Amino acid sequence: MNMSDASALRFYKLFGKLASAAADVDTVSDLKLIKELLNEIAPMLRLSRIAVRIYRNPTEERFGRGETIICFDTGIEGNAVHELRSVTKLMSVVAMTVYMDKSEPALSDDEFEKTDLVARTVLAFISRSKCQDMVKELAFYDDDGFRNIRSFFNYLSWKGKPGELNNMSALNYNIRHFSLVNEEFGRNAGDKVLHAHYKHISDMIGEAGMISRLGGDAFVCICQRSVLPELLEYLTEAEVTFDQDGGTVSLTSSVGVFNIPDGYAVRNPNDIMGKIMHAYNIARNGGHQNIVFFDDHLLYERDYAKRIQQHFPEALRNREFHVFYQPKVNINGEMCGAEALCRWFRNGEIVQPIKFIPVLEETSDICKLDFFMLEQVCRHIRKWLDEGREVVRISVNLSRKHMMDSNLLTSIMEIIERYDIPHEYIEIELTETNTDVEFKDLQRIVGGLQKEKIYTSVDDFGIGYSSLNLIRVIPWNVIKVDRSFLPCGEENEDSVCNIMFKHVVSMAKEMGLECIVEGVETPAQLEVLRDNNCELAQGYLFDKPMPVEEFEKRLDMKRYAI
Repeated sequence: MNMSDASALRFYKLFGKLASAAADVDTVSDLKLIKELLNEIAPMLRLSRIAVRIYRNPTEERFGRGETIICFDTGIEGNAVHELRSVTKLMSVVAMTVYMDKSEPALSDDEFEKTDLVARTVLAFISRSKCQDMVKELAFYDDDGFRNIRSFFNYLSWKGKPGELNNMSALNYNIRHFSLVNEEFGRNAGDKVLHAHYKHISDMIGEAGMISRLGGDAFVCICQRSVLPELLEYLTEAEVTFDQDGGTVSLTSSVGVFNIPDGYAVRNPNDIMGKIMHAYNIARNGGHQNIVFFDDHLLYERDYAKRIQQHFPEALRNREFHVFYQPKVNINGEMCGAEALCRWFRNGEIVQPIKFIPVLEETSDICKLDFFMLEQVCRHIRKWLDEGREVVRISVNLSRKHMMDSNLLTSIMEIIERYDIPHEYIEIELTETNTDVEFKDLQRIVGGLQKEKIYTSVDDFGIGYSSLNLIRVIPWNVIKVDRSFLPCGEENEDSVCNIMFKHVVSMAKEMGLECIVEGVETPAQLEVLRDNNCELAQGYLFDKPMPVEEFEKRLDMKRYAI
């Protein structure tokens, strides 16, 4: 059945509009005009339905998992009279099927040519449109469907003019200990929790802002200042439901915030990113402060940290770092050990550890300093042994940064053996922190040291998030109880502090661990240790950290009058 001249003229006019719309880049993401034209063209060709199936890749096509777009539909599917398939440069597949009512006569050659012409035009349009959508998705979304960092930078670039970010705040945050969610509930549940969390934040922020995932459980977002209090309250602690049975988890976050000043111009998106990341790093590493706002003081601290890192290599070469020793004493007043502590003397002044240790912890520089300290301790022990002194066990702190080093045990033993130090005089001390730890790495290192008869201790026991699990899994020799557990000596016996201290000491002794308490400063506190059968103490009641020359005199005296 051929069209009349008038019908053919009308068809070509409509097809011209269709071709023009399909070629117009401004309509690439909108099928509305294309569908309106097909509603006029398809009946002229006696078609009942035009359906397009889109597959992101050949695997999706093989398993029939694609997305369907209905371009025209009379409600009658009928028979397939024409099929086309296109593969884009991104390896996505676009397949079209054209249907005709079974009761209709077959298409004439003329109708088929026109149908093919229309179908190829629409297929080309959809292929190009979806290809652009996929490119955008690949560029601005990660594999799990979250907006990525490029999306965040793109947003900041679009909002770059002065005043466009008035009354807005930028945040960088990380969900704390999220690996425990995966461990307890499984990775599938963990993914659901992340998506539920992401959706809730997105809904809270609305269209006035945006959220992107940096990776894992780390996110950045922009929100209106008015939303910030509610958002921070949610990030501080939130219950997230992850299944239909009502399964929930409690999430907390470490957050860095930058309140963007009015009139601020985004000359470089990295400027805002740098501010919120710096504030976040302080929140993550700063103990109990889980939310940190960026200000000029933080900027000063950041510049100060850069200077510390810049001066460190020279200071290490010039041996500006010195070992100070703080004795460990039993309750009878006898020195039974000491802790090696680092002091930095630069240009005639002492740089306090709190000023440089956290800075070096941000890089591998802390590992270089730790090895330097271990070597100095071994030098001193070798000197004391050669002089015939009675030596005590010295504990040396190692940063958790070392846990990533597969050769750590070898490096430690090489230093100790270089000075021919009897292994019983060395104790390696690892600090318990508020970060999630890789137990298998700790277990490997501690186990390896103990095979070499090197003592190991966990410092600041009780203030980390997994204290009990840490001593359950890792075979320590010594636990150092944090001073916050030590009663002041004036509390009632049934006070919470006394009860906890009593049971921590009792548990350590029953497990066969040495138990030493830090921060003993008064005779009353020493009496608390005696009352609870805790035999070892360290603190200003006996001595502050002292230089090696002074410590040698204490070493010769051996005892304290208490």
